[in-house]
Amino acid sequence: MPDRVYLDNSATTPVASSVLDAMLPYFGAEYGNASSLHGYGREARRAVETSRESIADALGVRSDEIVFTSGATEADNLAIVGSALAHGGGGHIITSRVEHDAALHAVEWLRSTGVAATFLDVDEVGRVDPDAVRAAMRRDTFLVSVMAGNNEIGTLEPIGDIGRMCRDRGILFHTDAVQALGKVDIAIEAVDLLSASAHKLHGPKGVGFLVVRRGSRLVPLFHGGGHERGLRSGTENVPGIVGFAAAVRLALAERRDVTDAMRRMRRRLIDRVLEIPGTRLNGHPEQSLPHITNFSFAAIEGESLVMKLDEAGIATSTGSACSSPNLEPSHVLVAIGVPLSMAHGSLRISTGRETTDADIDRLLDVLPGVVGELRAMSPFKVGE
Repeated sequence: MPDRVYLDNSATTPVASSVLDAMLPYFGAEYGNASSLHGYGREARRAVETSRESIADALGVRSDEIVFTSGATEADNLAIVGSALAHGGGGHIITSRVEHDAALHAVEWLRSTGVAATFLDVDEVGRVDPDAVRAAMRRDTFLVSVMAGNNEIGTLEPIGDIGRMCRDRGILFHTDAVQALGKVDIAIEAVDLLSASAHKLHGPKGVGFLVVRRGSRLVPLFHGGGHERGLRSGTENVPGIVGFAAAVRLALAERRDVTDAMRRMRRRLIDRVLEIPGTRLNGHPEQSLPHITNFSFAAIEGESLVMKLDEAGIATSTGSACSSPNLEPSHVLVAIGVPLSMAHGSLRISTGRETTDADIDRLLDVLPGVVGELRAMSPFKVGE
């Protein structure tokens, strides 16, 4: 088999060599617990706080506004459930129908406890209308949660407009910026709570953070030693935190060149893949994250397409890796009005800093034949 091609960077990314180099000492010689008072512990604490300051500087927030977590799922839950607990029960949350499952399921769970929730519709490219957010606000609304960029179709959301509207009303605004961090500008000045995860930008798995701007009230989900300003008890993942900071620094240093290349590849994918009959682009053609392109193909199943491409040595996905075993159609594609027959035939292609033009060439050489092969076996025909 020819060299393998990895085009599933929205699911996870390979750890960059410079990130790994930064982490390695904290697996060996510098193994102290950051809460210990002796020299080993002080060295670990220094590494955690230096990393916190580095990330805060990159984002334009205060270092004491960064709370480290095990990943974005925990960060989303701390933001959403933690703010509801701080509100004291009841109240009202606004979110959209295209959020990541970590946010949607947190809101759905809160509904079972008596919190009211509005799930906003989106337009045909997956964008939330700020006017719809304004119209949904109630006197008891305490949180609005809208992601910065969609993890399945890439569409960018108007979080600056939404966040400023929330601030005018005294409502907390949370955004899941997992896919956006390091790739696009984020209107951080309009955000109260922001979730991020290291393994989406060539950092390690198992570490994330939540930005908690001053004045944002949260009740912790974990109780124990009172780590992370009392908001996240548990021994700090020192190697992971150091790696996250290194990944953020790398992403910012390379951002212009890497994102320019990603945008060029995305435009080429859109132009060439839409030449295949019975194909549609999902998401906004321009106002999108640079690394995500999502298509639907009539008369085939996305899972079969992913498996056939994998047999050819090309890794892609049908959508979110967090729910990929689920054979239900993507809630994002349903929300933007993709017919169910085509929603089942989706393909997400996501590039990374290591993706080359040759990788895109390889996909474009293989994809039309695979689509044709699967359609030849399908009981359905294009146009039905």
